[in-house]
Amino acid sequence: MPFDPISLLYQFYERRLLREVRRGALPRHIGLILDGNRRYAQELGLSDPLEGHRLGADKLEQVLDWLEHLHIRIITIYVLSTENLSRPHRELDGLLRLIEAKMRAVAVDPKIHRKGVRVRAVGQLELLPTSLQEAIAHAQETTQVYSNFFLNIAVGYGGRQEIADAVRQLLKDRARRGMPLTQVADEITPEEIGKYLYMYDLPDPDLIIRTSGEVRLSGFLLWQSAYSEFYFCDAYWPAFRKIDLLRAIRNYQQRRRRFGT
Repeated sequence: MPFDPISLLYQFYERRLLREVRRGALPRHIGLILDGNRRYAQELGLSDPLEGHRLGADKLEQVLDWLEHLHIRIITIYVLSTENLSRPHRELDGLLRLIEAKMRAVAVDPKIHRKGVRVRAVGQLELLPTSLQEAIAHAQETTQVYSNFFLNIAVGYGGRQEIADAVRQLLKDRARRGMPLTQVADEITPEEIGKYLYMYDLPDPDLIIRTSGEVRLSGFLLWQSAYSEFYFCDAYWPAFRKIDLLRAIRNYQQRRRRFGT
């Protein structure tokens, strides 16, 4: 094998970053906005945008392994927004089938069960095809007893819609109890609304990473990200490297979190 000084330097830098990161406080919960799959496919000269999504799905498996080795136990990934549901039919159909295949694979993946990963999908799941809903339900049912790691998949998700759903459910719950409207209004507090969010039982994300150079959340975890730290990476998601992840975590460790104080 020919000597590759660039690869050697990369490995040295990665190991150095890893040592730095392990000396600091690691985030408990990381959110990932997986952006840039289609543009990556275009740059590679691939005619089918779905090829970019397939490469992105492969990258996700790799990144989840990196996070697991760092003992980061809660990961939420943004794979499909409610707005994405209006994409061209051919691309959307292929993407939905890819997500369904991955969900079915997760349900029977020995690694998922060996590591004790609980899988949960969040979003307006009723808008998804029936076969995908069934695949999601199966993955959730087969992993619901686990609590070593939590993998949350935002699919058909919108942050504003989640807040609206939470308030609606709160109101319905109070109405079932026969509470008068004035009392219900008095009980609408951030703490009470928070109890009805999709991931009410998990801590908010400490760090949110978005790839592809876009500097916005696009509706991702609008409520939960109030005090999150953000890191925007230029790399397209399929080209995301371990050093990109480690840089994001190091950047997070260098910040002073004030939580609004």
